[in-house]
Amino acid sequence: MKHKISSFFLKGAFASIIIIATATLSFSQPYNTGYKFNPSGNDISAAGNYATGPSTYAYSPDDRTNPESPYYNRDEEGHLDGCTAMLVGRKASTDGSVMTSHSCDSNYRTWVTMEPEKTAKPGETDEIKWGLLHTEEPYDMRGVTVKGSIPAVEHTYSYLNTAYPCMNEKQLAMGESTTDGKEELVNHNGLFLIEELERIALQRCDNARDAIRLMGSLAEQYGFGDWGECLTVIDKNEAWQFEIYGTGKSGKKPGALWVAERVPDDEVAINGNVPRIGVVDFNNPDKFMYAKDIKERTKELKLWDGKSPFKFYPMVTTYKKNFMWREYFVLNKLAPSLGLKYTDEEMPFSVKPDKKVSPEMMFSFYRETYDGTDFDQVKYLKIPVERKKMVEGKEVKYTDSICPVSTFMPSNMRTLLNQLKPGCAPRIRTIAAIQCSYSHVIRLRNWLPDAVGGVAYFAFDNPAESPRIPIYAGETKLPKGFDICGQKRYRTDSAIWSFRETNRIATINWDATKEMVRNKAAQYEKKMMDETPELEKRAEQLIKAGREDEAIKLLEGYTQEITASEERSWQDMKADLWTIFARAL
Repeated sequence: MKHKISSFFLKGAFASIIIIATATLSFSQPYNTGYKFNPSGNDISAAGNYATGPSTYAYSPDDRTNPESPYYNRDEEGHLDGCTAMLVGRKASTDGSVMTSHSCDSNYRTWVTMEPEKTAKPGETDEIKWGLLHTEEPYDMRGVTVKGSIPAVEHTYSYLNTAYPCMNEKQLAMGESTTDGKEELVNHNGLFLIEELERIALQRCDNARDAIRLMGSLAEQYGFGDWGECLTVIDKNEAWQFEIYGTGKSGKKPGALWVAERVPDDEVAINGNVPRIGVVDFNNPDKFMYAKDIKERTKELKLWDGKSPFKFYPMVTTYKKNFMWREYFVLNKLAPSLGLKYTDEEMPFSVKPDKKVSPEMMFSFYRETYDGTDFDQVKYLKIPVERKKMVEGKEVKYTDSICPVSTFMPSNMRTLLNQLKPGCAPRIRTIAAIQCSYSHVIRLRNWLPDAVGGVAYFAFDNPAESPRIPIYAGETKLPKGFDICGQKRYRTDSAIWSFRETNRIATINWDATKEMVRNKAAQYEKKMMDETPELEKRAEQLIKAGREDEAIKLLEGYTQEITASEERSWQDMKADLWTIFARAL
């Protein structure tokens, strides 16, 4: 028997339960192949409490997998809810830049640093660590293990060290998206997790092809110990998608199954947690790269019969298609002329957009919650209400529509609504996600010096709410508070909480606050995009005049300035929101 629910009941129910529900939110450089393996993965973490004292909770803030823990995240339960990454070829962008992006949509560290270049002596090694995604500060080694080591190289590049390292000083950049891989391919005896492969490549390479070759060869030789992963790898001229999986626990020593496909210069691509690479053309090295033993390995693992076309994604996943909501939405939005349908059996790996893509379009995709589309999750929850307003001194009545909950509602609210009226609050994975740790859109430009040509438009927390901050490839330091994670606990010295606290308050009644938040973010986006061309021109002139240090200080100064302004605005907006909610939610 289906439940019935009236609009009258909805009004009363929402007014009562929204308060309860919101309370639950809580190869440029040579490399060699020596290897030392630590089979026990000994913990190198330092004993001790958090910096400001011991935790008062019986559960660790990292324990999101235990349903008994107060930190358990039910919004991620049973869903492919990892990161979203996009690629834009240079002829598909409005200005000839190559772009990639990443939203880190899970409980991973939010501290960010610019890691300096390093030098090493012959015989020195580079430790490969596990557990780096959950540290509170750069020097926090609790829960971190040394899995093994590889030979160091004489010199490394500086890079932007996010949870998934993303850009180096030579305009090499990456996005990341965990993909749905077959469990039997996982072998945790492999040396590398994806974030360490990214780090090594950014430290040692200055172009996408060399980065892919390096990551692939290291994973083949020492083993890939992670689940399925996708990296979007770009340089100043090319965009590639790199997908990698382990080789399972049986048979040979740990290795890696990997394929990389180049995105045509005039096309765009996206990955939202499903493998997407289809038929591999082994005779087209300008289009595909792959593990040297991939044919033999896939036959041994009974993933390929050796006769049919070598179609990669069905081999490595149990998911039946090479797309989900996010892939379909973005590809269809950018190329509506193709007439793509969500019911299609397969989506193209990449598409030529009907209109060229700007950075601002990329920002807008990361704010996307599918409002007004077939995938709108709250379209059945909108309620007509009668209102009055004064027009030229006369009272005029009109009908308005309100929606007391948002896409960002907690999982238990959604469960309650669907129990009351099945299907009224479907769960569809949007691009914007309230659980987002940070996001970036990276833009690389071959006509500018590397120090200024590479820029990461970075945002903390939910990208539907937070403003973006430009971080240039040549910068050597970041604003205060960037090096402190905000995931473990509430910390006013962590930069993310300057935005997160306001963002969370706004979602108490998103229908009433979204315009305020969106307008403020839009103002800063416009400010950034209006001011940075002149900033970049001045920095370029300084670099050409041999005054690169001055150029770097100029860029760092702008990053510091706009960050401080945004943090003040979000703190002011927090006060405005509390004023709105002082008497009622």
